[in-house]
Amino acid sequence: MIRVLVVDDDFMVARIHVGFVEKVDGFEVVGVAHSGAETVEAVEALRPDLLLLDLYLPDRFGLDLLAEVRRGPHPCDAIVITAAKESESVRAAVRLGVADYLLKPFGFPDLEERLRRYAGQRSLLARAEVTGQEDVDRVFLRVGGTAPPLPKGLSPETARLVEDALGAATAPVSATEVAETVGMSRVSARRYLEHFAQVGRADVRLRYGSTGRPERQYRWVG
Repeated sequence: MIRVLVVDDDFMVARIHVGFVEKVDGFEVVGVAHSGAETVEAVEALRPDLLLLDLYLPDRFGLDLLAEVRRGPHPCDAIVITAAKESESVRAAVRLGVADYLLKPFGFPDLEERLRRYAGQRSLLARAEVTGQEDVDRVFLRVGGTAPPLPKGLSPETARLVEDALGAATAPVSATEVAETVGMSRVSARRYLEHFAQVGRADVRLRYGSTGRPERQYRWVG
């Protein structure tokens, strides 16, 4: 489970965010803080993995607070959740290496998408094995969110449809199942799926039936 500390000065907003997080599998809220001072104490006591961090706190600016937490004994990750649209705030958040930046107001699907993406990045880093530059490049491409270029003959629009179908699946799926969902041929779906597998954005496993060749199944991890 990924342990989350919700940080927001508004008690009602914090309660809503807690409810959102608890609806996402693999995450649990371990505490709520309404100020910078409370956050520092909660991080020390609860040791969360992730902060859902508002920037406008009564005693601290959220990014200054994050920098302090990062210098401490438990430098947890952060997803910024704020109404701050200033370019400097966004740039400062990027420099601090925040996992994501979500503007208020937002709905549950917006936060769910970012939490699942964070979980995927965390899982990737935990199991990454580096034996050369190719492995390093693969990790940075996936964690940084930069999609590798598509091979000739594959379109970004269709790639997005296949990605959405694969990401929405609750269990590994075959090229045939993706093709039926998207409305394309199995051969075309297989090309996109194999591309995602090659660049490390999908995992592949073989499912053995009673007869015939094993079927390749894909699971989105990117």
